[in-house]
Amino acid sequence: MSIATAGSGAEGVPGIVVDSVSRAFGSVQAVAGLSLVAPQGQVTALVGPNGCGKSTLMLMLASLLAPDSGSVRILGHDPMVDTDATRRAVGWMPDQFGAWDSLRVHEVLEVVGRAYFLPRDRLRERIAALLAELDLVSLARSPAHVLSRGQKQRLGLARALVHEPEVLVLDEPASGLDPAARKRLLRIVRDFASAGGTVLVSSHILSELEEMADRVVFMDQGRETGQAGLDELAARPQAWRIRSLDASSLWRALEDVGVARGRVRRSEPAADGHADVTLDLPDEKVAALLLADLVAHDAQIIGFGPAAGRLENAYLSSEAARRQGAL
Repeated sequence: MSIATAGSGAEGVPGIVVDSVSRAFGSVQAVAGLSLVAPQGQVTALVGPNGCGKSTLMLMLASLLAPDSGSVRILGHDPMVDTDATRRAVGWMPDQFGAWDSLRVHEVLEVVGRAYFLPRDRLRERIAALLAELDLVSLARSPAHVLSRGQKQRLGLARALVHEPEVLVLDEPASGLDPAARKRLLRIVRDFASAGGTVLVSSHILSELEEMADRVVFMDQGRETGQAGLDELAARPQAWRIRSLDASSLWRALEDVGVARGRVRRSEPAADGHADVTLDLPDEKVAALLLADLVAHDAQIIGFGPAAGRLENAYLSSEAARRQGAL
């Protein structure tokens, strides 16, 4: 059985529903009237600047913080009322590993599994599978405090998965991971969603979120500022980067297909001498047609693609990204 196998939640009930939730800390309004839905069988990305309320929201989803107003439901359960059911359903991975440094790696997983009353044999199987899948076998008897940041992140993911939850809430799970570990994280999360699980994940590594997510919720100043499927973002205007072996061939081809020079932005000359320009296009269909036309007009294309990812493009065009001090 896959380590990421999710149980089957109630049919027709979204994995996570947040309705007009607010939470303040003194005079600081961390979350302000936020609403979102994370469906079962999908990965929902949460994107926003530092301090926009993402971690506060996730603490409420994990039943570790009560909202001041509004409601939260996890597979239909209210975390503040059905706390035990919520915690059985949720695998929570905070952005910091937490105070487990006195335990060895395998002991961390044993303690968590026993807290969820997993049968001894099943717990032993889960721990063995998680250690193998997350490349922690050689560290199983190492104290947690000797682990690197990336190793602690992998252990944190194993800890979130040990009790076979139906919902994963992941706060910056890729932070500190090397490229191979990030690919492993991507596969585990996608497998979990494919098995019917619900995933809500936040990260500032937007290129990886784009590979992982089915949909995105944008946040700013404690509020939801937009939601979209990743396929919808592909239909939005964005800049495309075009590279050619020969500048004169590229410019001649652009002119031949009717692209005005004023629409094209030149980049700094590349070190390899290739021509490098960007051009705003309305959607991927237009981009595909332009590429076919440029190739037909011998533009000597060696590179053609979005100048930024769909998520990055959407975020950088938002008010949050443009505001001074947002990054």
